[in-house]
Order: sequence, then structure tokens, then C-alpha cells
Amino acid sequence: MSTQEALLRVEGLTVRLPAGADRQHAVEDISLELQRGEILCVVGESGSGKSITANTIMGLLPRPYVEPVAGRIMFEGRDLLQQPESALRALRGSRIGMIFQEPMTALNPVMRIGAQIAEVFDTHGALSRKARKAKVAELLDSVGLPEPETLGESYPFRLSGGQRQRVMIAMALALEPAILIADEPTTALDVTTQAQILALIKQIQAQRDMGVMFITHDFGVVAEIADRVAVMQLGKVVESGPARQVLDDPQHAYTRRLVGSVPAFEPPAARPRMEGEPILRVEGLRKTFVVARGLFTKGREVAAAQDVSFQIRRGETIGLVGESGSGKSTVGRCIVRLLDADGGAIRFREEVDLNALRGRALAPYRRHVQMVFQDPYASLNPRRKVGRIIAEGPMAHGASRDDAMARARELLALVHLDPSAAERYPHEFSGGQRQRIGIARALALDPELLVADEPVSALDVSVQAQVLDLLEEIKQRLKLAMLFITHDLRVAAQICDRVAVMQRGRIVEYGETRQVFAEPQHDYTRSLLAAVPGKEWQIPESARLAVQQQQEAIA
Repeated sequence: MSTQEALLRVEGLTVRLPAGADRQHAVEDISLELQRGEILCVVGESGSGKSITANTIMGLLPRPYVEPVAGRIMFEGRDLLQQPESALRALRGSRIGMIFQEPMTALNPVMRIGAQIAEVFDTHGALSRKARKAKVAELLDSVGLPEPETLGESYPFRLSGGQRQRVMIAMALALEPAILIADEPTTALDVTTQAQILALIKQIQAQRDMGVMFITHDFGVVAEIADRVAVMQLGKVVESGPARQVLDDPQHAYTRRLVGSVPAFEPPAARPRMEGEPILRVEGLRKTFVVARGLFTKGREVAAAQDVSFQIRRGETIGLVGESGSGKSTVGRCIVRLLDADGGAIRFREEVDLNALRGRALAPYRRHVQMVFQDPYASLNPRRKVGRIIAEGPMAHGASRDDAMARARELLALVHLDPSAAERYPHEFSGGQRQRIGIARALALDPELLVADEPVSALDVSVQAQVLDLLEEIKQRLKLAMLFITHDLRVAAQICDRVAVMQRGRIVEYGETRQVFAEPQHDYTRSLLAAVPGKEWQIPESARLAVQQQQEAIA
């Protein structure tokens, strides 16, 4: 298709950042084209300018602090950068729809789902009140939601993450736009829900012959759905072309590093099995929550863990994998005693049942079992300097302030951060650096078992690879045992010696990672493995070599 026939054309776009930002421009002289009936994936790490580009197209920049200063965005014969707000308001939703990354923050928590979708028609003066109700039900049905007539009466918090994302898709498609912009719509979703959302977007795009701009940092997703790819780095498009060409033969060094950082779906050769007594043995663990309890209602019981049993030896990594709500994090929190289990045993070094201890009797053992949390920013005190955050554990167990701070600086060096970072606050670090700080804090008490709860799920692919390498290095150096909780099966394949697959609070399959991945025995395990995006894509050797060379240069 010729350039003149492009559905959307971005030409030489430059967007200025406010004074004091880490660079002058959020995006600089970028050019993109989106054709009707194709999916263009815009890929890059956090800060590359992907979302700024989408928000500029939508006219959602926080002007005058962030504003376009050069270029054009041509759509249906008009330059969107020259349109008044009233014209952009008329285009948003009707001709250009957008799916946001986090549906829970994008949806109004005090409005029913149906009313929020109907608001789209109200804003654009489309359909009568009676027709809107029928159309809302039709839209909810079209995105695969159950009982659409009654679901429209639900509030967002009543829905799962995948259901909320489907509502956002229904809202974006309400007026049948020509373009759909999807900004990281599957990042926070588990693998099967992600597969369903990707299939849904592809299906709707094909049915309506839309152009889709799909923003992501996940190359597995790119391999699954993209027709063309544009790779962004620090506000610039460094490589673009047909998806197969970019994935299989990346030309730019940055693209090669990104592609090479993607964890391989196939587990490495079987690792030597750890011998000796388990450092932790979980036996018949049970935990039940009561939800939806009211003044006149008893509430509903949800079994988050049912008869969960496994063991971990020193130097071994056991993976807990499964969908959101399968009970993985509940098991991890029971082990570190952030939650009290309802039954079963958590035997540490065969000497003591941690589940039977309470209060002060538990204190001597807490230092031996530490946790790395999913969101490092939320788990670090924003008002305290990093050194003090790391030193708090040793100080609570009797170490002097000077000794604890000296230990904090040693640990910062261990996680490959400059010891001077001890004098800075958490907000002064990137996401990957904050996760390293979280690891350093967990190591401050010399634990024997590390529980890592989705420690890389929110990180860019290259930072994710660095943190995974760091965890493996620390585990080998300190001979730690590790429980690694994740819904990312690519990550589990590379870091876990054995995996336990959880479904609805139960372990349905347990074994060596390579064996489970090669010959899954349970239907649920097979469905998880089948849902991994881009599983058939073979990562090119040139990309792996580029990452290896970078690591050697850093070392």
C-alpha cells in the first residue's frame, strides 16, 4: 500500500519534556505508519517514548508541560496536532479508540460497567437511551464476557483483571473506530488471560478491518500478533519493518539486545539434583479466606491453599506457577508468616514447624526466611534512604548502626549497585535498581531461604534478564534455597529446577522443570504451556550472542 493510503501517518514527531527532565525530548523526529487491517507493534523499554507517542495521537498530553513542538500526525486528511480540543474530543472514541494499560485505574470505581460504556454513546450523542442498553449488552457479549445483560450492572472491583480488560476493549470499540491503540493491555495478566485478550484483539481487528497500534515490551506478544514492528529507544525509532524480519534478523544493536534478553521457552539441560535434607518442607498447607461478608450475610469461603505439599533443598529453586488467583502468593506469604495458615506444617530444617509458632517464639526464625516482593517501590519506605532501609533488619536483630550500615553497603555492591546508593531515596532509582535494593534488603539477615514473589513481572525484558541473572548468581554464591513465584512460564523455564503448578489452591503437577515442560501430565498444565505467546518463535543466535557480549563487557 502506498504512503498516501496509510490510515495513520506520524511524520517527524518531536515532543518536548519539561525543564529538569532526564532528556530534552520524550520523542524526537519519529515517523510511523499504520495501515488499515494491520497490527503495528511499537516495542521498547520503559522511557522509550511508546506511551507518549500514543497519548500524543490521542491528544492526551499534559500540556503545556509536555507538548509536541515539531512534526505532523495525519489522520483522514487532518493533522491532529493542529486540531482544537473540541475536534479531538469528537475523534476520541468515535474514530480512534484506546485501551489503557491498567483497567482498574482507567475505569470509574463508583460507576457500573454498563453505565461507563453507555457514557461513550452519551458523549458523542449516539443512540437513544433504550438502544444504548441493548448495544452495551451486545458489546459485552462481543468481547466474550458471560451474562452480558447482568454483568453491565456490576462494578469494576467485582470483575477479574481479564474481565476488566475486556470491558475496556468493549468501551474502545463502542463506536467502531478506524484505529485501536492498545497500550500494554496484557502486561499485568496471567498467561491464559493474556492469550484470550490477544486472540480477541486479532479477531476484532480482522472482522472490522481496523488498524491496531499495539504498545508492548514483550517480544513473545510481538511474535504472536504483529504484522509490522517499530522499535523505540530513548525517544527514537531505531528499527522498523515486517515482524518476521525484525524478530528473526534484528539489525540494530539495541533490538538485538532486547530480543536476546527474552527468556527461552525451552528449559536448559537438566541441572544436577540437590541432595541432602530439605531446608524447608511444606506439608498439607491450608488457607481459606472469607469474602463478601456483610452485616446480614455469612460470606463466601475461598480456599486459597488446599493440601499444598512440596520441599526445597539448599541451592535449589522451586517454582510456583499458575494463573492469578491460583494461590501462589498466598502460599509464599504463609511460608514467611505474613499470613497465618489454617492448617498443615511448614517445617524449617526439620527442627521446627514455623506454622505452629506465634509472637516472640517466631522471631529467631524470621531472619532465615526472607521475601522479595513483586512491587519494589510499594515495599520500600519512600521517606528513608536506601542504606537505612537495608540496615533496619540487622538493627532489629541487635546489630549496631555502624555495622548494619557497613553491611548495607556490602550488599549494594553484591547486587551490582554503587555503595554510595545508600545515601539516596527509593524514588531516585529505576524499577530494576529498586528491585536490586529489595533483594539486598532480603539478604541483609543472611537468610537460608528466599521467597521471590513475581520479582520481575513489572520489569522491562533486558532489566528482567539482569535481575534473573543476579538472583541465580546470588543463589549459587550463597547456596540459598529459593521459592520463585511467577505466572511467566518463560521465566520459570530458565530459573527453576523444579516447578509446582497450582490451580485453585491445589498443586496439580510437580516435577523437574524440563520434564514438566516437555511432557505435561495435567490438562491445566498443558493449557498454560499452550497459551505462552510466541512459543514457536526461535530467538536468533545473533541476539543471544549480543547479550552475552554485553554481559562480558560489563564484567
